[in-house]
Amino acid sequence: MSILRLHDLYVEYLRQNAFTGAPKNLYEPMRYIMELGGKRIRPILCMTGAEACGGAAEDAISVAHAMEVFHNFSLVHDDIMDRADQRRGLPTVHKKWNEPTAILAGDNLLVKAYESILAFQGDGKDAILKLFSKTATQVCEGQQDDMDFAERNEVSEAEYLQMIQNKTAVLLGCSLASGALVANAEDDIVQKLYDFAIAIGMSFQMMDDYLDAFGDATKTGKVSGGDIMEGKKTWLYIKSCEINAETPNWFAQYQQEQRATLVKSHWINMGLDQMILQKAQEYNQQGLTILSALTERGVNTEGLTEILDFLSGRSH
Repeated sequence: MSILRLHDLYVEYLRQNAFTGAPKNLYEPMRYIMELGGKRIRPILCMTGAEACGGAAEDAISVAHAMEVFHNFSLVHDDIMDRADQRRGLPTVHKKWNEPTAILAGDNLLVKAYESILAFQGDGKDAILKLFSKTATQVCEGQQDDMDFAERNEVSEAEYLQMIQNKTAVLLGCSLASGALVANAEDDIVQKLYDFAIAIGMSFQMMDDYLDAFGDATKTGKVSGGDIMEGKKTWLYIKSCEINAETPNWFAQYQQEQRATLVKSHWINMGLDQMILQKAQEYNQQGLTILSALTERGVNTEGLTEILDFLSGRSH
């Protein structure tokens, strides 16, 4: 199926399986975050992985749902830690309700993610659960590193790349590989699909950093320059320090919008806006190389190519 059809298939599944229950102040925030929208790239990847290996998207949908539920669990908690006021242009869960409610809603989303995998009755369930649990730990490690980096004076590019791989890319890898496991794919095919998703996940995060700094806030739904205001050690910050030793001073001397405006101006003058786009393209090329190898193994890579093209051309 095309990305659009897989998206619609998942959205309909989500509609039919909306979170309900009592107390309502637990389940309403869960339903709220799940219905905020987004690209639904993780469930799409999972279903695409199944189709690429000769399976059916419908057979993978409960596992695909688990990936999206886990992703939204992480968003609820991340927004609290980042003190974010908006998510996709609307109030974050802890702003619409309160922090304790948001924490509990996030906790229950994690439980529901596991329940959704357990609902799958195929032979690959144990392997999916093992990969999913490993991924969940890596995501937590990545988030902790992200917070720790904000308090450190120096962060290397290698450390940053490992952090974003854990925080973002591994869940994409888990999503695609889990779809292949639904279809009982061979181990080396599962690994290649995982590696492909890691590559596009790294590109995705590079684009996320680019859009946070240089994107149109009306399209991204986020405050422009939010990472700069928070003092996050992003790839842009790290490269800026390599090029100009004054970078930490820019961050120390100014706050909030004034800091964001000044830093973005400096970064554009330094050419960092183009450098990060080039870095994203390098990861896309890695993905294309893996796709060629998968095609040679007889994997249907049409859907994977469509996903790569979609993500590389996104503006939000």
